[in-house]
Amino acid sequence: MNSIAIIPARGGSKRIPRKSIKSFLGKPIIAYSINAVLKSKLFDEIIVSTDDLEIAEISKKYGAKVPFFRSKKNSDDFATTYDVLNEVLSIYKEKNKIYEYGCCIYPAAPLVSKKLLKSGYEKIIEENWDTVFPVVEFSHPVERALHFDYNKKLNFVAPKNSVKRTQDLKKSYHDSGQFYWFNIKKLLKNKSLISNNTSGFVVSQNEIQDIDNLEDWKLAELKYKLKIK
Repeated sequence: MNSIAIIPARGGSKRIPRKSIKSFLGKPIIAYSINAVLKSKLFDEIIVSTDDLEIAEISKKYGAKVPFFRSKKNSDDFATTYDVLNEVLSIYKEKNKIYEYGCCIYPAAPLVSKKLLKSGYEKIIEENWDTVFPVVEFSHPVERALHFDYNKKLNFVAPKNSVKRTQDLKKSYHDSGQFYWFNIKKLLKNKSLISNNTSGFVVSQNEIQDIDNLEDWKLAELKYKLKIK
């Protein structure tokens, strides 16, 4: 197997303060990501990368390791996910712990499941991609997007598509915001999670919920309740 799960959870979240450990239906939200990772049985190591003592203690309580704290440089608003992953992998390399595959699972992804994690793992192994992650179809074709001009008048971004039927337009997808499987050698070479050899697999709207505000949070709780029923 030879794989590591990395959950990035810094303490300074802005849009939802203390987001990673905010209570989600009675448990810190990060507990759901850790639990899905543990249930999948796909990983030799499960680590939370954080700069925050409280997040570290809660993460350890639910079964993850926090063998070191994230550097100050990679704890500000400008650090990328790649920066965080690279830091973890570099420290592990110094300790002579080398992994072939990694998975970055976000801490506020309560709808992630062992089934989804296994789907991504099987795809990256069997099809030899650099990175694989779940995507969801846009509910309305992005080719018919609208925008306001400086006079507050609505216009089509692509006027030529305004007369096309929605069923004739190409389907578009967006990142589900849950996790990324990656080949570690390729990640470090590309210095990015996205390369010219990246793929994904489609999941339904009921299996995902990006959480950026309290309205999203409530919607995620509703979806989770439906899921466990």
